[in-house]
Amino acid sequence: MHSNRGFTLIEVLLVVLLIAICAAAVVTTLPTNKKDAAKKSAQLLYQRIQLLNEEAILNGEDFGLRIDQSKSRYTIMTLGEKGWQAKKLEDMPEETTLPSDLTIKFELGGGVWKDSERLFEPGSLFEDSKFEESEKEKKQKPPQIFILSSGEVTPFSLILYPSDSSISQNGWTVLTKANGQILLKEPGESDEK
Repeated sequence: MHSNRGFTLIEVLLVVLLIAICAAAVVTTLPTNKKDAAKKSAQLLYQRIQLLNEEAILNGEDFGLRIDQSKSRYTIMTLGEKGWQAKKLEDMPEETTLPSDLTIKFELGGGVWKDSERLFEPGSLFEDSKFEESEKEKKQKPPQIFILSSGEVTPFSLILYPSDSSISQNGWTVLTKANGQILLKEPGESDEK
């Protein structure tokens, strides 16, 4: 007698599982959309600022963030004996460069930071020629954003968007308010929250 034998349920499930794994591998290798790159970079920065804020409060350490718009990068800094220095933390590199197709629009918040008129002009009160030797040592620029151990964070707004599109349509915004609230806003989301 001739028996007709088919596939067992386990064999069918194994084939379906292999097809699903192959499909997942193909999908992860597909190029990402420029909008997705802005979203991913904004989410990463948002999470890092939250982690730095928690780390500052828990360990009593002050952090800073130096934003370089022209080079599309930001640097994590700490205040030490030699002033503000770049610092690598456990899960965060000291410097992060954004993808080349993204543009940064950075603005410090609050009325004090926006005032262009100053009571005093920045500069030295002493003769600069006497201190030339100490100036030869290249100093790292200080951060624009301070994340302090007291829980205070400098109010700012940072928008990440693809270079070839408009801010309003594709700009992801990371911002902190004067009350220390850290927010991530998607394109088109209102400022009221």
